[in-house]
Amino acid sequence: MFLKFKKEEDICSPINGTVKPITEAPDPAFSQKMMGDGFCVEPEDGVVVSPVKGTVATVFPTKHAVGITTKKGLELIIHFGMETVSLNGEGFTALVEAGDKVDVGDELLKVDIEKIKDKVPSLVTPVVVSNAEGKTFDLVKEGKVNRGEVVLKVK
Repeated sequence: MFLKFKKEEDICSPINGTVKPITEAPDPAFSQKMMGDGFCVEPEDGVVVSPVKGTVATVFPTKHAVGITTKKGLELIIHFGMETVSLNGEGFTALVEAGDKVDVGDELLKVDIEKIKDKVPSLVTPVVVSNAEGKTFDLVKEGKVNRGEVVLKVK
């Protein structure tokens, strides 16, 4: 008997909010796919969960971004908001650290949106695959989403 392995990976929304194509991110580093391909979310709240099953590769010292590597080798970056690195961690609480195993829906970060929203140009949160070369991306859901809903398929 041959086992069929799924060649594509599902990436879920890490946040409740509105999903848009990555090309609509307000920062050209993301919209022009310099950081990788993916999608972005206009968040409704500050709970950020893992969009995939994998291992936390990094939590940025300023806690505004988390990197996760999936079992199949996709490298994802969840970058909460634009220019949030300048806050030096203010308003962010990391709930994981590098090396932690995570499943879809496990909480990664808590963000105090009220505290940071007037200090940054945008809360739009890109979710990108940084090792996107040679892969195809299919945004299967746009608009209103809940955390944990599949929004992107990567082949």
